Amino acid sequence: MASKLYKIIFFILGIGTLAYMVYALGINEIWTNIQKTGWWFGPVLISWLVIYLMNAFAFRDIIYEKDKPETKLPFGKVFQLTVTGYAINYITPFVALGGEPYRILELKSYMGSSKAGSSVLLYTMMHILSHLIFWVASVGLILWFVPTSHIVITACVLIIAMASILVWWFSKVYKKGITTTTLHTLSKLPLFGKKIANFANKHSKSLHDIDHQVRSLYENRRSKFYSSLLWEFLARVVGCAEIFFIARALDLPMTYLESLIVSSGSSLFANLIFFFPMQLGTREGGMAMAVASIGYEASIGVFIGIATRIRELVWIAIGLLLMVFSKRNKKNREKQNSNQETSLL
Repeated sequence: MASKLYKIIFFILGIGTLAYMVYALGINEIWTNIQKTGWWFGPVLISWLVIYLMNAFAFRDIIYEKDKPETKLPFGKVFQLTVTGYAINYITPFVALGGEPYRILELKSYMGSSKAGSSVLLYTMMHILSHLIFWVASVGLILWFVPTSHIVITACVLIIAMASILVWWFSKVYKKGITTTTLHTLSKLPLFGKKIANFANKHSKSLHDIDHQVRSLYENRRSKFYSSLLWEFLARVVGCAEIFFIARALDLPMTYLESLIVSSGSSLFANLIFFFPMQLGTREGGMAMAVASIGYEASIGVFIGIATRIRELVWIAIGLLLMVFSKRNKKNREKQNSNQETSLL
């Protein structure tokens, strides 16, 4: 019952946010930008199909364990959870939080709470780790291709600092247990600390199971750890194609390496201000600064930011439709299984 209620809440929130974003951007503005982008809008959408497929391969590598048949999910289901999860993430106030509970609720019916929770947690960690590697890899390109300035140096320092802090934190809590360590830290908060501590004590066994499975990926399934990380990193590289295609639509001589620099710089800015729903305003500002850093007009960055937001609206709609489609398929499977059991009796 709780699972169905969450799905309804996610769906209503998604439809409401989608409608608001269309209203905020304006139908005329959306249509004008699509016309200006022209047929290049097709490759932009397809590039994100490739990205989500790569994300789904990474997620599948984390979920599947040979000795646990229940973890062998159909790839279509993993892909649906990937797309729908990101769609929910885009529309929730805190980026990358809304989609995770949805994925856990969906996976729980297949493989239990501990495995579902650890799989989603591991995938989120892999997603963040790939982002850090992508940022660090881009530092060399930024220093090599972008004219040195205070903004450029500051951006590079921020990238290295954020990567170092997060890697240090992950390595510190990895052996102790990420969920137990995190909840122990949060339990010290003044207002909600006591409730968090009670929750941790009540669910201590499940939390320890999750931590054990998180450690197990690297210790016992190291090949899957690296393959998942590779898929996520490649998805970041392919993600630069969107900026490259939009630049081509504007007849700009932007190279793929330059689009990678723009992608890295704008994503850094957006993640520094992560609490805005759909990163309202932050993406356009970050894109404008990143584009200006490689010698183009800042207004071009604003246009690219709006074009990527329109692409995002399309994929949010697809994610919500996949949620509805998945729900119908689940009902049909349950009905079919019930009929088969009845006929056997």
